[in-house]
Amino acid sequence: MNAPSSKPRVIKDFDKLDVEIQEQIKLTYPEGFEDNLIYFTNKEGKRVSALPFETEEKYYLVRMTVEEAQQIIEDDDDYDADGNLKDEIKEEYEEKHADDIDDEDESTGFDIADDEGEDEDED
Repeated sequence: MNAPSSKPRVIKDFDKLDVEIQEQIKLTYPEGFEDNLIYFTNKEGKRVSALPFETEEKYYLVRMTVEEAQQIIEDDDDYDADGNLKDEIKEEYEEKHADDIDDEDESTGFDIADDEGEDEDED
């Protein structure tokens, strides 16, 4: 895997991401988010968590706690009662984002502590 240093890093809340990015994240994490959160210390010295996600252009760290990760899945009609992405939704998103998803790319091995707080593409 290439070092992530060449891509911009974006730290954002899930609900502030474009719908297309949200859909791609769901494809990457079809069984929910909470087991995939990473933890780090931000520049204020607080331990925080985020969901890593990578596209061709950017590395995303989607800010969320375990509780928020659970609530997002619980409230999302794309997921079933067991917290899994519904098959028909998965197929729809796979077709829609076939050129955008890199199945091998679930890297969490990059140092983001010094970049915490950088938000790009704020609405």
